[in-house]
Amino acid sequence: MARRGKKPGKQRQGRGIRQLPWQDIVNIYPPMEILSSDQLESIHEASLTLLENIGMCVMHEGARVLLAGAGAEVNHATAMVRFDRHMLMEKVALAPSQVTLHARNPAKNFKLGGNHLSFASVGGPAYCTDMDRGRRRGSFAECCDYLRLVQSLDIIHHEGGGPFETIELPAETRHLDLYHAQVRLLDKNWQANALGRERSRDAIRMAGISMGMSTDELAQKPALLAIINTNSPLQLDRPMAEGLIEMSGAGQVVCITPFTLAGAMAPVTLAGALAQQNAEVLAGIALAQAVRPGSPVMYGAFTSNVDMRTGSPAFGTPEYSKAAQASGQLARRYGIPLRSSSVTSANVVDAQSTYESAMSLWAAITGGAHFIMHAAGWLEGGLTASFEKLIVDAEMLQMMSEYLKPIVVTDETLALDAIAEAGAGGHFFGVEHTLSRYQTAFYQPMLAYQQNFENWQEAGSVDTQRRANRIWKQLLKDYQQPPLDPAIDEELSAYVARRKRELQV
Repeated sequence: MARRGKKPGKQRQGRGIRQLPWQDIVNIYPPMEILSSDQLESIHEASLTLLENIGMCVMHEGARVLLAGAGAEVNHATAMVRFDRHMLMEKVALAPSQVTLHARNPAKNFKLGGNHLSFASVGGPAYCTDMDRGRRRGSFAECCDYLRLVQSLDIIHHEGGGPFETIELPAETRHLDLYHAQVRLLDKNWQANALGRERSRDAIRMAGISMGMSTDELAQKPALLAIINTNSPLQLDRPMAEGLIEMSGAGQVVCITPFTLAGAMAPVTLAGALAQQNAEVLAGIALAQAVRPGSPVMYGAFTSNVDMRTGSPAFGTPEYSKAAQASGQLARRYGIPLRSSSVTSANVVDAQSTYESAMSLWAAITGGAHFIMHAAGWLEGGLTASFEKLIVDAEMLQMMSEYLKPIVVTDETLALDAIAEAGAGGHFFGVEHTLSRYQTAFYQPMLAYQQNFENWQEAGSVDTQRRANRIWKQLLKDYQQPPLDPAIDEELSAYVARRKRELQV
């Protein structure tokens, strides 16, 4: 199992917080398959029937023209597009099964596809929260602090597209400030905002500047991932279509992600919700391939259910978990990298937030996900980014990473000599086999407290959330901004200034 960086068993304790080093995580286990082959084909066929008989409402005229040129049946008066199943599958087959996302620091490139697994921080909430100041509209300064934490947590591979909205900044141009902060404060890969043509083009140009690449070079070494949400059921709106066309046209990765909530925007049955999700993903992939054949795409799985008493979205549920695993089977059927998520409906960092996130995280990993969005920091059904939850989730991600390491079985690890040295009724604390390995034998937590009650009480009875609060503050204190060529930063500043003048006219 290949891993990038330091020795896998060694933990970094630089600047006070113990954590695992950056690594290429490989999922060595076969994915769980909860659908039979017949059931999988039934969902696939139902999706094709939906697209042939009903179709998708594509609200962007240029997207409809592209699909018509690819062989789809287009009614411009109604904006409906119907897809011949053979044409559809020919387009889907053009998409690559694996792609590398490039970072400003080449050591932090990572692969999507194969048996590789990567984690992304939360992206897109309206609010932020922490124990000190509570739930609020976050400022740009606080957004930058969150980015610094994402940079500091080595288990996170990808920044998820801005931790929360900074409404103090003008809506027309705040994406420029975010992109500039992402480049300055991170040397990891970061996510673009593909809501419309302008935001997408700015992301592509600023990524190119930051990487020292032309547009053509960036297409050969993709550095951006963008989430393209369909407006379920069976609709692609104008801003998302524009974002898809720009991103795919530039050879960047688009993740087609329907928001299929069973009982609200999708059938109440999981089979029906999966068939609809699959149809919308396939239609989006077909559009991406019509824009640029061979452009990289991801299968975005986000099917969950609603609370039928209130209509509120529910996350981390048994239904969400089964849908995530079934989505893995669908993505593998088409040879497309899979995006899943770690999510919860909980409003605060409590037991519910942890067990729902753990439920969805297990389902994503056992379902064969390659990229787990919102893997750290998500709270309140995606409305809030939590500073403490970021740390709690990072601990869970580290534990998952350690779990995915294989058990090593050799003469040394079987330890027959150590067993003989300890003898019947003895102990292993003092045997040479233990003494030579004890520092790296087991996972050492960043957050969890593993001593007894009396020691915990004497240390102040600090619970998990308060420990997480202390850790993120320490990480901010210890943060070191990654180097950036001053000439590149100057070019980015000039670009941002020019674009602000243009967009605020």
